[in-house]
Amino acid sequence: MTTLQDRPSTALLVVDVQKDVVHKAHERDMVVANIAALVERARREEVPVVWVQHADEELVRDSDGWRIVPELTPREGEPLVHKNYGDSFEDTTLETVLSDLGVGRLVVTGASTDACVRSTLHGAHVRGYDTILVGDAHTTTDTTAWGAPPPDQVIAHTNLYWSYQTAPGRTAGIVETEDVDFVGAGWS
Repeated sequence: MTTLQDRPSTALLVVDVQKDVVHKAHERDMVVANIAALVERARREEVPVVWVQHADEELVRDSDGWRIVPELTPREGEPLVHKNYGDSFEDTTLETVLSDLGVGRLVVTGASTDACVRSTLHGAHVRGYDTILVGDAHTTTDTTAWGAPPPDQVIAHTNLYWSYQTAPGRTAGIVETEDVDFVGAGWS
């Protein structure tokens, strides 16, 4: 279990599901639908939904492409963390938000698999969080022109290696959308 003291709660973390980030993403519609289903389920089960939104020189804050996709709408009162680096914890309010919510376990979704999702998974895990990646609720774009594997292989590889991630006193792993259990299974 999490190495963070007095942090028994779980949160759903939605990383960078923004218009320009997922515009040409692999299986975009399926992934966004899976994230939407998880958001609704988390809300029904009173599990905090924490949104992360990236900005940089190419993804300009307040531009149309910077906005979260229209299929996903943060509710008033749900935390929205703004970031400028891959790791959602780096130079943001995320740690404070999670601490205030008593969260020590994260269910992670979002984009881009090979950048912000991976960075955030590792950032959470080294900070003491239990981290479960939803295997069919993250995506990336095709960067084969720069030497990367095709998106389906990037996603499969991330799912493979995160399913074997370990660290003292922490849990990591992969589940599919339909198997997410915000309170029990997978957190041993």
